[in-house]
Amino acid sequence: MAKASTQFVCSECGYVSPKWLGRCPDCGKFNTMAEEPIAPAAPAGKGASAQRRASVQPVPLSQVRYESYERVSSGISELDVVLGGGIVRGSLVLIGGDPGIGKSTLLTQVAAHLSKTHRVLYLCAEESCSQVKLRCDRLGVNSDNLLLLNETCLENAEEAFFEAEYVVVDSIQAVYTETLSSAAGSVGQVRECAAKLMRIGKSRGITFFIVGHVTKEGTLAGPKVLEHIMDTVLYFEGERTENFKILRAVKNRFGSVQEVGVFEMTGEGLRGVNDYSTLFLSDSRGEAAGAVVTPGETGNRCMMVEIQTLMARTAYGLPRRMPLGIDFNKLVLLIAVLEKRCGIPLSQQDIYVNAMGGIRLIEPSIDLSLCAALASAEKMRPVDKFTAVFGEVGLTGEVRGVAFAEKRVNECVKMGFRRVVLPAKNAKACEKFKGKIELVPVQYVSQMIKALFPRREA
Repeated sequence: MAKASTQFVCSECGYVSPKWLGRCPDCGKFNTMAEEPIAPAAPAGKGASAQRRASVQPVPLSQVRYESYERVSSGISELDVVLGGGIVRGSLVLIGGDPGIGKSTLLTQVAAHLSKTHRVLYLCAEESCSQVKLRCDRLGVNSDNLLLLNETCLENAEEAFFEAEYVVVDSIQAVYTETLSSAAGSVGQVRECAAKLMRIGKSRGITFFIVGHVTKEGTLAGPKVLEHIMDTVLYFEGERTENFKILRAVKNRFGSVQEVGVFEMTGEGLRGVNDYSTLFLSDSRGEAAGAVVTPGETGNRCMMVEIQTLMARTAYGLPRRMPLGIDFNKLVLLIAVLEKRCGIPLSQQDIYVNAMGGIRLIEPSIDLSLCAALASAEKMRPVDKFTAVFGEVGLTGEVRGVAFAEKRVNECVKMGFRRVVLPAKNAKACEKFKGKIELVPVQYVSQMIKALFPRREA
């Protein structure tokens, strides 16, 4: 009987089994057994001791030399900004997003630009070469340096990798390695294929662009080690029916992880949007209650984003909370702060919150603007269209200071806003803008509500 070359290891506790099990006998978790190849035994005797003696010796920190990373432009300015200034040679870039959002289109445009001066290989594991050529014709791409290969086995495509400087793998869930007997897209296959691509890229200096599928929760499918292996992890955000897409970096070893890129889907492909000043603002702001503008900081950019809120009396016993672009837990927390610290009754209201333009706001500086939008919707009193709000809110109702306050106020001045509500701790640093814009420093959420919604005289 042939000896088994693979084993199944629990990803939670490390339990090893010769066959697949639906439930781990050790930790009791379900669907955690992943197939892994059995490593060959190390040679014994003199060979093993010689191998230990030939191991790499540690190097003192003072003797480590700096490495200069060469960057190449991708041809799309917004993508270069997200990557930290361009494509780093020999790096691994993973792009994830919903189906049909534009991942393959973006990488086809990048491959077309790089093929002008470099040899690029497009490994189309999900499509045929003719389908990729149709997309290239639609994008106006025609280059002999752009090579197409329709293959799903990495061992068969490995020789073609060595002939290219840049390789696009579309997608990591569709390729497989012969060392494992499991199907393509399984946890073991994704991990082994990613590790194999990493070894090829680092040893040969080949840059890999890898497309990754996402689950219904919006996270990358496969093991978490897939993101750990990569140098850069990018997420495409936005609805498929909308023209504007957001590209966000969640991991970048060669740049900032707070950068975002704004793209517009056109008939000729994705186009970077450089003028995004009014992209996240509505034309009718200031007319209806529940809309507030906040200056959001994303990396080296500051963008004015409008937060809209709608309230309706609940028809059921449990009110609904539905945020889009804002964390659900943050919304629930701020609702409790307004109800307890400011006396605003929200327990019998269905609350719907939306960040304009499909952008996702995750920084704490949006807390105060979200409270202002909720208070405006509850009081049915609109906020002035030339007023901006930012600040972090604590559970005690205190407004805490935030980073980059001067940059936020400066953006409000450039956009023509006349008043900005900000934390009292940031007021001193922003005094130089007093002649250009009205500063309203607040220490508690209740002070912000009184400043935006003064009592009406009878």
